[in-house]
Amino acid sequence: MSEVSPNEEIFTASDGYGCLVARWPAVGDVRGRVVVLHGVQSHSGWYPGLGTRLAEAGYDVSFPNRRGSGPNREERGHAPSARRLIADVSEWIERLKAEDPALPVALAGISWGGKIALLTAARRPELVDVLALICPGLEPQVGVTFGEKLRIAKAVLTDLRKTFPIPLADPALFTDDPVKQEFIRRDPMSLRQGTAGLLLASFLIDRMIKRSPGKLLQPTLLMLGGRDRIVDNTRTRAYFQKIAAADREIIEYPEGCHTFEFDPRPEIYARDLAAWLKPRLEARRRHPG
Repeated sequence: MSEVSPNEEIFTASDGYGCLVARWPAVGDVRGRVVVLHGVQSHSGWYPGLGTRLAEAGYDVSFPNRRGSGPNREERGHAPSARRLIADVSEWIERLKAEDPALPVALAGISWGGKIALLTAARRPELVDVLALICPGLEPQVGVTFGEKLRIAKAVLTDLRKTFPIPLADPALFTDDPVKQEFIRRDPMSLRQGTAGLLLASFLIDRMIKRSPGKLLQPTLLMLGGRDRIVDNTRTRAYFQKIAAADREIIEYPEGCHTFEFDPRPEIYARDLAAWLKPRLEARRRHPG
């Protein structure tokens, strides 16, 4: 399979910020829409394979790049608040639903994007028909040091735009593949510094997540990699067992690293995701009459 380059468009949020969105139109009959949220360091350019494969399975796929990350150069590394990040995703889905209300929407979150996906589904259930969490950063095993936390706390009070290193500097955290590690190392759009504002938003997001499992009623999929060095799989499974959804499933890849897209056979997780989505989105499609 050859990867297809996405279409690109600018989505302007209600506060005027313009986010670049990568879109892969569905091939053939449209089964539904899949909105995918990338991680804190990554961006849509890391996932052309997933976008292509989901589109070939009949889904209209969109990757909204988070404000201040990836190709979005304005206010680099910054986020004004946790609520604003959730609003950005909600407003994009609202636009999609306005284009065609009959098409159901699946929201998928990869790594840190899993946090925003989960909170969007919990807070705006009318917008999200099904939820997929791919190596989600709900329970990480890496983070900032205590000393760095103190410096961030000081900056929160004095300068929200002061920047700090994102604690994912080693590309080996994402993949065992030396070629992909070099890609991450050289990627000019990867986010390596975050503002105190973004890190404060992340802290508040973590607190909101702890209060959210009982609000998740949509069918929910959790995908985990057995060789993941960023996510604590044991604690993530424990959290997942608390969610209220009656339809929930875990798919594990024992040899998978954190970024499945960089594993030797990335088509496997894309195929599994498409297969899991198919009956659930079809059941929620609004047919005329």
